[in-house]
Amino acid sequence: METKIKVLGSGCKSCHQLYDNALKAVEGMDIEVEYITDLQKIMEYGAMSMPALVVNEQLVSSGKVLKSAEIVKIIGK
Repeated sequence: METKIKVLGSGCKSCHQLYDNALKAVEGMDIEVEYITDLQKIMEYGAMSMPALVVNEQLVSSGKVLKSAEIVKIIGK
């Protein structure tokens, strides 16, 4: 199954940081990282605080900037 990652955010500094960390985390893997700023879509995932991380349509983190290594661990599950 192809892994898909989405970073949900408003475009703030920490949202961009999470996006950059997600890109670093999947370097060399065939994984697509999408950055979503559309509030409607963000609400559909139930994310109450930004930035948020979605892996394969599951909300796995919200309200904090995960490090690349933490993202790699989440993907590995």
